[in-house]
Amino acid sequence: MNKGLYIATGESNSGKSIVVLGLMRTFLGRNPRVGYFRPIIDDLEEGEVDNHINTVLTHFELDITQEEAYGFTRSEVLTKYNDGKEGEVFDTLIEKFKHLEERFDFIVVEGTDFSDEHSIIEFDINVLICKNFGIPAIVVSNGYQKKANEVTRKTKLAYDTFKSKDVEVSAVVVNKVAENSLDAVQDKLDFLFGDKVETIVIPEIKTLKSPTVREISEYLDGKVLFGEDFLNNLAGNFGVGAMQLHNYLNHLKDNSLVVTPGDRSDIILGALQASASSNYPKISGIVLTGGIIPETSIMKLIEGVNLNLPVVSVDGGTFEVTNKIGNINSKIYADNTQKINTSIATFEKHVNTDRLAERLITHENTLLTPRMFQYNLLKRAKTSKKRIVLPEGYDERVLRAASRLINADVVDITLIGDPEKIKLKASKLGILTNIAKTEIIDPVQFEYFEDYVTTFYELRKHKNVNMDMARDFMRDVSYFGTMMIYKGHADGMVSGAVNTTQHTIRPALQFIKTKPTASVVSSVFFMCLEDRVSVFGDCAINPNPNAEQLAEIAIASADTANDFGIEPKVAMLSYSSGSSGKGADVDKVREATKIIKEKRPDLKVEGPIQYDAAVDMNVGKSKLPDSEVAGQASVLIFPDLNTGNNTYKAVQRETGAIAIGPMLQGLNKPVNDLSRGCTVDDVYNTVIITAIQAQEF
Repeated sequence: MNKGLYIATGESNSGKSIVVLGLMRTFLGRNPRVGYFRPIIDDLEEGEVDNHINTVLTHFELDITQEEAYGFTRSEVLTKYNDGKEGEVFDTLIEKFKHLEERFDFIVVEGTDFSDEHSIIEFDINVLICKNFGIPAIVVSNGYQKKANEVTRKTKLAYDTFKSKDVEVSAVVVNKVAENSLDAVQDKLDFLFGDKVETIVIPEIKTLKSPTVREISEYLDGKVLFGEDFLNNLAGNFGVGAMQLHNYLNHLKDNSLVVTPGDRSDIILGALQASASSNYPKISGIVLTGGIIPETSIMKLIEGVNLNLPVVSVDGGTFEVTNKIGNINSKIYADNTQKINTSIATFEKHVNTDRLAERLITHENTLLTPRMFQYNLLKRAKTSKKRIVLPEGYDERVLRAASRLINADVVDITLIGDPEKIKLKASKLGILTNIAKTEIIDPVQFEYFEDYVTTFYELRKHKNVNMDMARDFMRDVSYFGTMMIYKGHADGMVSGAVNTTQHTIRPALQFIKTKPTASVVSSVFFMCLEDRVSVFGDCAINPNPNAEQLAEIAIASADTANDFGIEPKVAMLSYSSGSSGKGADVDKVREATKIIKEKRPDLKVEGPIQYDAAVDMNVGKSKLPDSEVAGQASVLIFPDLNTGNNTYKAVQRETGAIAIGPMLQGLNKPVNDLSRGCTVDDVYNTVIITAIQAQEF
């Protein structure tokens, strides 16, 4: 079941607050545990709170703090983007959203406001945030003073942009539409979208557009002279009191704001009297310009009147002040229950809330973005911390990754090497504080060294290993680290930044050995592409597996995918698709596919199939139209190491994909290999998946 929705707009002043308030009421009527989150907010002055957040949290009495309810301010996001750290933005946002997701059954997420000159990048950011949250969107458009064709065309463009990034759009809303255009806009939306989404048209509500006297006073930095309790009065109209009183009275309208110089006592008193009279409209307030406070006698007279409206003094000339008032974009504040209730009532009047709620709640997200995948890995590893040994303790990449892992409190780390040398290097790298928290072991000085030697001798004496040879083997960091796992002093090992794959794996094969169900050790990479995570196997271990081994690799890889939250759809890759190809290589793949179907009929598998037909929907359906896998494969099995290793590296380099792994399959305890060209991120990610593997033992 879907856990939330994202309310997005492509422009400023769209009126999405109506949608937010309406949906909060809708879902709180169905479930008491509804949360609220804003990924990016406008910059705040010290001590200031975000008005959108304050309004929602206060009105609906949500148990969420201001800090929990947003991710970043606008300037913080721009700074990180300029520093090339946009990845940190999404990682933090996902983490905050997921924390709320754990506490609430449903979360309403409100997108950005498009309130400054940097709005050009905001729409794309909103799309990516929504995608990484894995929730559907509601797209809100501003229909104010726009023709039906114009606003519906812009709405369709926004919809198409979300869909092109694999984000589900559950509804489109055109807001602030003139009463005489409602039917035209609705008809056009129905024509463009049919029943693909819920199409909603909301009329312009004048009272929501009108600013309160409080907003006007704060915008003009005014001083409230009288009637502070009535600052939430709506200024539906405003007019300048510059003519003689008897003429001005003829221009008063309901909820009119009187703007007049502070020395025009005739206008002030006349407007107050008119508002009290049943023969004239009620006014919402009086703004006195020029910074002029009425003389004492007038102030005393006003003070003695039972006012139900505010009087505010502001600096600036009357013409200047009037123009400023006309430029105010009204907002909804927490204490303005009239506007909040009007917003909710408007939403419920023009929206079939039952149908919309049903569409949103039943939406099921199947998209797994790379950042969602990495967040889930981190969270899963933290559920049961494991100790991972890193034998190559002098390597800078290993040390930097260890520092990050310690800082994230995701695993316990053991480094192998001379403690003083490692700490000295860590000090030079500026990471000594974290490295000092790790366990650092010099093999020969370790209290269990002789026990390790004896154990290895007993395990390998049938291979003519004597005690001296066993002692030499235990001085080798790969053998020592593997023995730590065997003896239960560590839960897993990651190596290969310096040593070869063979050097890393040989000790594990000698005495950790393979699972009873595994005849071969194989590997997979988690390929984090732009919009999905795929599993590639085997790209690191087996040079030329036969059909039986290839089938075993595919089954193990499918199970690994499933264990890590990826629905396995297995593509057995070859140079041809279906039954067209002939030759020993394609016959091997065809035979392996047959074996998989016999052993695991529950798996969705296709083979032989070419790479493009496996991952591209159009190509897949043209070549294998009846396949459950073609065009949507998530597990890609290569026929040999030459093909697999080159392909994963080509995809990684040419697309910028993150390749997490290789993760080894088939061993009794987790030992994972690194490439000697690995990065700090590679080490970091491989340690995390090793820790997750270790949780299964």
